Amino acid sequence: MQSDWKKFLAEQTADITQHGVECSATGTLLCNLDQFGTLRVSGEEAQAFLQNLLSNDIREVSATRAQFSSFNTAKGRMLATLLIWRDGDDYLLQLPATLTEAMRKKLSMYVLRAKVKITDASDEVVLLGLSGENTQEMLLKLCDQLPQSPLDVSRIEGAGSLIKYSDTRFQISTTPQQAITLLQTLGSQTKLAGSVYWDWLNIRAGLAIILPQTQEQFVPQMANIDLTGGINFKKGCYPGQEIVARMHYLGKLKRRMYLAHMECETAPQPGDELFSADMTETGQPQPSGMIANVAPAPDGGYDVLAVVQIASHDTHSVHLGSLQGAPLQFMPLPYSL
Repeated sequence: MQSDWKKFLAEQTADITQHGVECSATGTLLCNLDQFGTLRVSGEEAQAFLQNLLSNDIREVSATRAQFSSFNTAKGRMLATLLIWRDGDDYLLQLPATLTEAMRKKLSMYVLRAKVKITDASDEVVLLGLSGENTQEMLLKLCDQLPQSPLDVSRIEGAGSLIKYSDTRFQISTTPQQAITLLQTLGSQTKLAGSVYWDWLNIRAGLAIILPQTQEQFVPQMANIDLTGGINFKKGCYPGQEIVARMHYLGKLKRRMYLAHMECETAPQPGDELFSADMTETGQPQPSGMIANVAPAPDGGYDVLAVVQIASHDTHSVHLGSLQGAPLQFMPLPYSL
C-alpha cells in the first residue's frame, strides 16, 4: 500500500524545486512529510510506560490533544524530540525517519515485563503538511470542526487526524490509501511543496528537531523545548529529569536556541560548530554554539536554528566553522526567550 502511495506521489511531484516551492508561490501548500517516521506504542500499560520515559506529561495526550516531548539520556541530553498524538488506544510518536529504528530499539530496552508493544508504523502512517492563508477554509470541506488551539486534534471523517500548528499550518495523519484520496481531493486547491519547505516552516516557528548529528548535544532548555511546550516540570521522574529540573529552578542555563539567516555558498549542516571572539582558551578559539536545524530560505541563503552561548549572542558576532566563517544574522523568534 505504501508503494502505491509513493508511486502516486512521484507522478504528482516531478516539478518540485530544491527549495520546495518557487519563491513567488502563494496560496495553500501541501507537503509530503516523508522526512519523518512514526512509532506506535500500544498495550494496556503504554501510558505509564511513556510517562516514565518522556519529558512531558503523557496523560495530557488525548483524542483531541497532541503534545511535543523529548526522550533524554540520564545526563539530560536529548536523544529525540517527539510529536505525540493518539490513534484509538495507541500512541503515535513522530520523529525523524533517520532516528526511527534506533529509537524503537532504545525504547524497547525499557519494556521489560510491561504490557507494551513498540512498532515502526511508518509504512502505515502517511503525514501531510498544509500551510497557507486559505488552509482553514479548505480544511472545513474535509471535517466539521477544526482544531481551535495549537496542538489540538480533530478527526477527518474516514481519513485520519488533523493537528493544528497555527492558524495557517496543519498536519494530517492518514493511511497510504486515504492519502491518495486526499491528494486527489486537495490537488486542485493546493500547490505541492517539497518536505524541505516544512522543515523551513519548523525553523521559522522555532521548533527544534533532534537529528542523528545532534543527539546528546543539548539539554532540552538549550533548544527551547521548555518554551515550545515540550517539558512538564511537575510530572514524576524520567531519564535526565533531575538535570532538566535543576537547570529550570536554579537558573544555570548558559545556552539558548536562536533563529538566524546565513548567506554562504556551502549549506551549513546540523552539528556544525559556531565560533565567536569571546570564546577562547589559552589563545585558541572554542566553539560557542552549534547548528541544530537548517533549511534553504525561499528567497536565497539558509535559515537556521542555532544553539549559542547567551553571552556570545548578546555581545559578539557568531560565525560558522571559525571566526572567519560566514556570520549568523540573528532574527526574532516567534516566542519570547
